[in-house]
Amino acid sequence: MLEELKEEAIVNKVGGRFKLSTLIQKRLVQLNRGGRPLVDINTEDKMEIVIQEILQDKIFLTTTGELKTYGETPDLGDLLDLDSGDV
Repeated sequence: MLEELKEEAIVNKVGGRFKLSTLIQKRLVQLNRGGRPLVDINTEDKMEIVIQEILQDKIFLTTTGELKTYGETPDLGDLLDLDSGDV
């Protein structure tokens, strides 16, 4: 499990060691609070689950440092505030 963390591929995938540690920490908090794993692996080791989620492109950090899952709709706020006259 920790062997994957020694590889540069996972560091480059997330954009650096700081982002990797931030992503791992935020996802571990979610899992510890009852979040469901996004990968199907036979382990109770939450760190292994997080690493596999990263390697399988299930989670990422936004430019603002928020943890998101791929396929999750981004919060666009007022950017989509249109009325029928705009269409």
